[in-house]
Amino acid sequence: MFVTAENQLVANIFKALAHPARMQIMKLLKNGPLCVCDIINNLQSEQSNTSQHLNVLKSAGLVESRKEGLSVIYNVRSQEIYGAIDTVENILLEQAEKAKLLLKNTY
Repeated sequence: MFVTAENQLVANIFKALAHPARMQIMKLLKNGPLCVCDIINNLQSEQSNTSQHLNVLKSAGLVESRKEGLSVIYNVRSQEIYGAIDTVENILLEQAEKAKLLLKNTY
């Protein structure tokens, strides 16, 4: 099967977002940069686990980091990713509404 480089890059972004913890990280970063310590506290996760998720997002080019003293601050590279996330969430809401109507009409 032939896969274009563009399709592979797009798939890599979706793969990076394909974990609930990484989606939560992206939602946390929507309002602006956060220290990794704040991300860990919000996720109520181990530091090593959170760091792995942040590395996946960073490798996909979705987030970037910078050092501020002893802290590492993460932020989203492009706010446009939230348009894609919002679209997927809207699709899910639409599917839920259709399922609800189908159930309502069945009974």
